[in-house]
Amino acid sequence: MCGCKKIFTIFGVMLLTVPSCYAQQILVESVRYNVDGKQSTIVFEVTESAKYKFFVSDNPSRLVVDVKDAQTKALLKQPSSSNPLFSNIRTTAKNESELRIVVGLKQPVTAKNYKVVTNSIDKRHFSVSLVNKDTSLVLDKTKKPDSHTIKKVYASIETMAKPEKASLLKSKQTAKRKQPFIVSIDAGHGGDDPGAKGPNGTLEKQATLLIATKLQGLINGQPGMKAKLVRKGDYYVGLRERMKIARQAKADFFISIHADACQNPEVKGASVYTLSRNGASSEAARWLANSENAKEKVGGVNLDDKDEVLASVLLDLSQTATQQASLTLASKVLKHFQNIGELHYNNVQKAGFAVLKSPDIPSILVETAYISNPSDELNLMSTRYQTKMANAIFKGILNYIEQIEPAEVNRVAKL
Repeated sequence: MCGCKKIFTIFGVMLLTVPSCYAQQILVESVRYNVDGKQSTIVFEVTESAKYKFFVSDNPSRLVVDVKDAQTKALLKQPSSSNPLFSNIRTTAKNESELRIVVGLKQPVTAKNYKVVTNSIDKRHFSVSLVNKDTSLVLDKTKKPDSHTIKKVYASIETMAKPEKASLLKSKQTAKRKQPFIVSIDAGHGGDDPGAKGPNGTLEKQATLLIATKLQGLINGQPGMKAKLVRKGDYYVGLRERMKIARQAKADFFISIHADACQNPEVKGASVYTLSRNGASSEAARWLANSENAKEKVGGVNLDDKDEVLASVLLDLSQTATQQASLTLASKVLKHFQNIGELHYNNVQKAGFAVLKSPDIPSILVETAYISNPSDELNLMSTRYQTKMANAIFKGILNYIEQIEPAEVNRVAKL
């Protein structure tokens, strides 16, 4: 630490109860970087519960994580060049029993402008988050609406009366819906962004597009439904552009398809994600601060002619309904995954993925398998598995429609 000015130090949660002299060597298998508004998080996947501590220093700016009784067998994945905070990562043996992970930062992180928090997601993961304290875009939750504003709120949310239907209710006449249910299908990665790579050379961008295309065929073959692919070939689409394409298509659902990866080839299985609460909060601030966003309808309601408090309340209502709808949709899909093979997570997970942040379109991200696992990789390139995966997602969507729109069951036939 010579030549470095330490800003502040925080010790991570102690998770191991076994004395260190008997502790089994822990393997740090992989790392991923999540950006959620003002929060940048680095998530570590380990072979078992880890005992760790961390601190942030300046000159140069960096985050240092020391993991006890740990090692890594390969280089950890570097953050992308577009990451707003993390610039690089390297590992070194601090001593005989500790692994030091050093993460370079693109800007100084001090106690005045950042809050550093840690979390043990489960026994196989722990994370460190750096939260920007700049409140310039944070909604003022203490500001109370007056009686006139409250009346306007109630007048504007008639179409949001039933929370789970809010993101689907485009008008009061949707009880006799004439338009098809539109599903926006996002095949992850593409073009210069290949995604993860399997041991036999399979690229994530290839597998996701194959599954997405099969799902599109199933949906387009169903009366009362229509599918729109975010990308139709091997080219890259920006993360927020994907969300924009879904909105332009007037999508009722957004399904993002991916294939997970880590350095341990034994890890396998599918999982399903929805947007985290923090992700929704940061998106609300971004949405209201962007004049272009305000011109769009959210949950069937224009925000551009509403005052700040009313717009905030309406957006919050729409987001709350959409998050609940997304969770319900994800649960339906995950239930059908159980018939295909092993699950990596038995419950719906939450994260701050940018593609899930539309405030009024139920959105889920599907990790179809671990492409880094040899058997999962073979499955991903198998037409049979791709069809099973597409069918599972399709059945989940139909089950969701049946639950929230019982009057539509005759129009959208059940499987």
